[in-house]
Amino acid sequence: MKSPRQLRSASHWGAFRIEVDRGVIRDVAPFEFDPAPSPLLRNAVEMVYAPNRVLKPAVRAGWLKGDGGAGRGQDDFIEIGWDEALDIVAAQLARTRKLYGDAAVFGGSYGWASAGRVHHARGLLHRFLAAGGGFTGQETNYSYGAAMAFIPHVVGKSEGMSSPLTPLAQVAENARIILAFGGLPAKNWEVQSGGSGVHALSGHLHTLTQNGVRVITVSPFRDDSPDIPGAEFISIRPTTDCALILALIHILITENLHDRAFLATYTSGFETLEAYVMGTSDGVPKTPAWASAITGIPAEMIAGLARDLARQPSMITATWSLQRAANGEQPFWAIISLASALGRIGLPGQGFGFGYGSINGMGDAGYKTPLSGVPSLPNPVTSHIPVARITDMLMNPGQGYRYNFQTRHYPDIRLIYWAGGNPFHHHQDLNRLSTAFRKPDFVAVHEIIWNGTARHSDIVLPATTALERNDIGGSSRDPFILAMHRAINPMGDARNDYDIFAALAERLGYRKTFTEGRTTDDWVKRQWERSRATLAGRGIDTPDFETFWEQGYFRMPEPKRMKTRLEDFRADPEANPVETATGRIMLSLPQVGEEGLPPHAAWLGADEYLGSALASRYPLHLLTPQPPGRLHSQGGLSTASGAHRRNGYEILRINPKDARDREIADDDVVEVFNDRGVCMAVAALDPGLCEGVVRLPPGADYLGSRRAVDPVSQLDRGSNPNILTRDVGTSVLGQGCTAQSCLVDVRLVQRSPNPDPAATKRMGGS
Repeated sequence: MKSPRQLRSASHWGAFRIEVDRGVIRDVAPFEFDPAPSPLLRNAVEMVYAPNRVLKPAVRAGWLKGDGGAGRGQDDFIEIGWDEALDIVAAQLARTRKLYGDAAVFGGSYGWASAGRVHHARGLLHRFLAAGGGFTGQETNYSYGAAMAFIPHVVGKSEGMSSPLTPLAQVAENARIILAFGGLPAKNWEVQSGGSGVHALSGHLHTLTQNGVRVITVSPFRDDSPDIPGAEFISIRPTTDCALILALIHILITENLHDRAFLATYTSGFETLEAYVMGTSDGVPKTPAWASAITGIPAEMIAGLARDLARQPSMITATWSLQRAANGEQPFWAIISLASALGRIGLPGQGFGFGYGSINGMGDAGYKTPLSGVPSLPNPVTSHIPVARITDMLMNPGQGYRYNFQTRHYPDIRLIYWAGGNPFHHHQDLNRLSTAFRKPDFVAVHEIIWNGTARHSDIVLPATTALERNDIGGSSRDPFILAMHRAINPMGDARNDYDIFAALAERLGYRKTFTEGRTTDDWVKRQWERSRATLAGRGIDTPDFETFWEQGYFRMPEPKRMKTRLEDFRADPEANPVETATGRIMLSLPQVGEEGLPPHAAWLGADEYLGSALASRYPLHLLTPQPPGRLHSQGGLSTASGAHRRNGYEILRINPKDARDREIADDDVVEVFNDRGVCMAVAALDPGLCEGVVRLPPGADYLGSRRAVDPVSQLDRGSNPNILTRDVGTSVLGQGCTAQSCLVDVRLVQRSPNPDPAATKRMGGS
């Protein structure tokens, strides 16, 4: 492959140019077409030279002694050669398949390992395991898993969570109000799976401001509100959004502001929802006063908001975080119900949309940029689980569970193979996950960094970073296809995932099936040609591979027309029905009632929120939004991530009143705790945070501890809040994660070594 004049690459933080001097990456520069490049770009370089980089294959000492997995998470590792490591993994795979069957192999991965489409760890792992006989896999995701499973039943599969959103440019042109549940947090717009050439937030916000669109954020913290003139903020108690939405619908009905014609033509089941909202079915009218007691929002503010939405064209949005809570399916269903009652779904720039502000590119023009990796192979095994139920699966083989209107049973997993992703970041109740990871016979992991997942393996195979191999990056929502040039030779003995799997497939007798006789560079060229063919079918000319590789990027033409979500359905519901049981938007679903839940969007509360009985013991609601200085756990030791830590700990944001009640001041070291565990943090007083709420980002390395704090809890010596979060499914509907339904308390451990006298005075000190 010809070397380009200028080295380029991409990360999930965006595209960039690379400066290399004598085999060492010296610096990176932003992509020249990016109007607002992310400050996190250097994380990609710092990961290459990270002090905790995995540089050689390593096997766990306890596994060599036959400890049955008891030492996973706390054991020492012994470095070995590649041949020995590959022989061990191949033998364990063959043994597991022979003794227990293909479904006993679990192919664990989450897909965020690299922006490159060819070196996509999840896709390569699944192709390798499928070629060898099959595996138990995962479906849905942690980001919006509950809604991903359930919302297609309400609006149809093609209009589910993966559907393109109405472009924000069209919203700015046609809507007068954006009601944003969860806000439009700026930090989330820096990240895009696959990378991006354009960070679009600043442009979108400028257009909204210019057009005089009223932006209203509903969130427990003010930072979720965009930094634009006139942006409004409504503080709400966490996980109570559904109660607020139902009260908005109540006002629309009682004041005859709802669109009965739209409801009759485009929806089914409104009468059942209406009976619930008005209280005729359960005796509890969902009035603003009722919602105020739950949400903490004044009743008159709720009523006024409903009237404003009825009078003016509106777009109602929610970040994905809303459904990562107990009964997380409900607020999304309620938002669709509210948008239906307003009757503006399918009109230009109006209706509803989930994910604005969750990642970059959501709400961009519909580029539909064609990108692909190494093709998948059919999995002969039909066994799979919702992604967030991994601990339940490992702890309860054979147990039945309900999910998405089906009864399933957990398989008996004997071997875990993980490549890409770090469950000891993503998952909840990590002490429980740590116990579960000790149950299988063997755990193999590909990793760049010695993180919690690597330490819970029996063998770790060192993987390359994106800067140590060639690839193609980009996103279907972004206008650029991006060349990713190999900048340096691999560090230590690291190998790319594809070559590791090819060597294993050789030992297991199916190398040709896995590789099709191609090298990774062959696949890079082939995928460019596939993109060219797709674009040619649209009448778009593209250069040959060598020209693209030399240039380093290809820019898509701007779409000729922006399209509103569900506009075809709006234009002719008979010719363009949604893919539901009735062909219309389902505001009531009888099969939900058969699961023991209300058959419509409903306020169900939770075991852990500020209105539950547990709040008397743990009176603070912990929220765990994505970190501002890294992606998930990637770049945990980077300079950017370190800027958001103090004294080596993550920052716990806490309302000043809650801090004062606990005699905590800025920069004090604290413990955050509940019955599931304890973790460390440094306090930062934040008046923009709702009272009774604390905020601690996930992604700190899971360290665990050998000492028990009490019979139930374990201390994490780091700041990983998923020590504390509850590992139960959202409901039988979606079985998503419930990280945002978590109650804790906070106690002082150590005063700041450099207290701020003004802060001390504010705390009531002398």
